[in-house]
Amino acid sequence: MQGPGQSPSVASTVRISGPPPPAGDAGFALRVSWMESLRAHWPEYLMEAALLGLFMISACSFGVLLDHPEFLVSQVLPDPTVRRFLGGMAMGLTAIALIYSPWGKQSGAHLNPSVTLTFWRLGKVRKADACFYALAQFAGGIAGVLAAAVPLTPWLEHRAVNYAVTQPGPGGVWSAALGELVISFLMMSMVLYATSTARLEPYTGLFAGALVAAYITFEAPHSGMSMNPARTFGSAIVAGQYRALWLYFTVPPLAMLAAAELRLRLVGARAAARCAKFRHAADKRCIFCGYQPAEKNA
Repeated sequence: MQGPGQSPSVASTVRISGPPPPAGDAGFALRVSWMESLRAHWPEYLMEAALLGLFMISACSFGVLLDHPEFLVSQVLPDPTVRRFLGGMAMGLTAIALIYSPWGKQSGAHLNPSVTLTFWRLGKVRKADACFYALAQFAGGIAGVLAAAVPLTPWLEHRAVNYAVTQPGPGGVWSAALGELVISFLMMSMVLYATSTARLEPYTGLFAGALVAAYITFEAPHSGMSMNPARTFGSAIVAGQYRALWLYFTVPPLAMLAAAELRLRLVGARAAARCAKFRHAADKRCIFCGYQPAEKNA
């Protein structure tokens, strides 16, 4: 039995049963592999969708509570920096709660196609799992905003809240691009370092939540603080606002991939990442490194 954090080949996490494919039929083998991944790992895919959906419900709800002019908070606290600090704390705590939730411990709580893509680049996620994770994340982002809109539409569509859309601030597109570059690079650098360090790995989610809180407080005026194509797309498609959408689809993944490349060059492939989870729990299976809880092997 593998222990948490140990990393055998990720290809070993899916066992393909039945007769072997005909000799030379690589297309058949590929289709079987993707179908087997879906059949074996669909719970993790649904968890990823649900987790980002809950994150978006929280973002929309706190956006209404803190920024809508009819609500008490914006009247008592007219300074937007103070309200962003409160919003950052709320979303940081939301991220922490999701990462350490039972679902977060099982899926790995990527919540972000950029994170999944980076772990795939490092060889910690199979291609099929990476694609299904990304699809689930986009679906979850859209579903979360739609779910929040059901009770909150009259307030959520107000320009002060605007469906929690992430768009460039007064500095324009290039200021937003720089902001997304910096925050995404730092976030992924932290995740790779913390998850690869035994004494820090249990606190990775806390560090991530603290960064989310700080980014919302200080960086949000520049880019809206996305780091996440699925998070941005969920708000954009429901609001029907697509300004600079290309920025949020390109800069965060490129910045996180750059963080991975730098770590590869500093410490080598073996030490670059231990596993593609923010929190590797002993009681949850891992579809990335193949770990199974002891009771599952009894």
